[in-house]
Order: sequence, then C-alpha cells, then structure tokens
Amino acid sequence: MRLLLDTHAFLWWVDGTRSLGRRAAAAVSDPRNDVFVSIASCWELAIKLSLGKWRLAKDLDRFIPEQLATNGFALLDLRLAHVVRVAGLPFRHRDPFDRLLAAQALEEELAVVSIDSIFPRYGVRRIW
Repeated sequence: MRLLLDTHAFLWWVDGTRSLGRRAAAAVSDPRNDVFVSIASCWELAIKLSLGKWRLAKDLDRFIPEQLATNGFALLDLRLAHVVRVAGLPFRHRDPFDRLLAAQALEEELAVVSIDSIFPRYGVRRIW
C-alpha cells in the first residue's frame, strides 16, 4: 500500500506518541508499504514553527531529511497536477494543507494516514 502522512501523523510517528492510531501505526510500520511525506506538510511545519505553534529539537532543514532517512519515508514533491486537482475539489474544508494533501492522494493513488475525518469526503481512503 502507498501511504501519505498528514502533518500531525508524521510528527506523532517521529515522537513515538500514543496519539497515533493503532491501525495507522501498524500501516506505517509495515515494511511492505511505501510511506510519503508531502512537501506541503513541510511547508505547514515551517509556518507553524515560525508562528511559535510547534517546536522541534532541530532546525527544520535538518529535521526533515533526518526523519525521512531514519524512517525510510519518501518526500512527495508538489506538482502542477496536484494544484490543479485542488481546483476541482468540492469545498468541504477550509484547511489549505489538507485540501492539497487530498489532491495529492487522489492524483498519486495514496491512502492518507490522518486523524482528520474529512479525507473520505474527498474520496480519499483514510487510515487511522
């Protein structure tokens, strides 16, 4: 299976927090699955760090590459097709990052690992 981690799921996985759902943790840890982190999540992290809403032990430019390598995750770049797909999504949610993740999941045929129940309303498979 191909998985796309929502930003909070990525952070909770890295922190080892129990907030990550059991099914989600099992899917992420399954070596048969390909796990992706979107550049959109990196952007969201950057914004929330600059606003003081989140804190990391390391600078973002070190944190992201180290965690991708440590966990065997791949970075999902943002492509024009993803942005165009956002334009065609129904307006079910105001969060621009979740809308972009939904578009990427649809375009790349990925299931989203997220606590957020909005993703199925876009036709995206959600694992939690």
